[in-house]
Amino acid sequence: MLYYIILFIIAFAPAAIYAIWIRNTEKYEREPWGAIAIAFLWGASIAIIASLILEIILGISVASSIKDYNIQSFILAVIIAPFAEELTKPMALSLRGVRKEINELEDGIIYGAAAGLGFSATENLLYSINFLSYGLLVFIILVSIRTIGGCLLHASATAFTGYGYGKALLYGEGVAKVFPYFIAAIAVHSFYNFVLSFEMIGGLVGVAIALLFAITCIKFVRRKIMELDLGGQSFR
Repeated sequence: MLYYIILFIIAFAPAAIYAIWIRNTEKYEREPWGAIAIAFLWGASIAIIASLILEIILGISVASSIKDYNIQSFILAVIIAPFAEELTKPMALSLRGVRKEINELEDGIIYGAAAGLGFSATENLLYSINFLSYGLLVFIILVSIRTIGGCLLHASATAFTGYGYGKALLYGEGVAKVFPYFIAAIAVHSFYNFVLSFEMIGGLVGVAIALLFAITCIKFVRRKIMELDLGGQSFR
């Protein structure tokens, strides 16, 4: 039991700290902790389950038509996983406890990031259980990469869709208006998975690029929150 408690803390504590950090980026009318928790827990539970089911269904479809395992893995990592995960995570914003708190453009960004961080926390927990089989040193390295890159990537990508949803909600626009931001979220996620998962550009180089990309994305997201908090208009 202690073993799993430690792994849970390793996976969830960084994601929770990131969520506090993103929430506190706002100086005025900060979001209530209850709504942040709802978005985070949605990402950590329902979104994980829903995306896994969707990935399995789509993965079976791909496997039945494409026999090459390398191509299957590429499609799963770069297309299917980003699509499924970026579809299920931002649904947290449609929950009543979250939706009623969205009254500023930056709010959608914050709740999207919170949902992404919840998703990343559970994902990191599942991965960390497997990482221990590689030895302590490898475990520490891989968990560190996921704690930085995985958490920041999930937060940043879902923040894009969150912004689109918040904008549509506040301006009375249709759901179709969210689509460009959803595509942006998938593109960000796909690029990260591509450079991290494939060795065509070199393993260490790929990891470095992925981490730098995730850090750059979260800086962009936080800068936009601050700009909108002070009266900015939109992502440009």
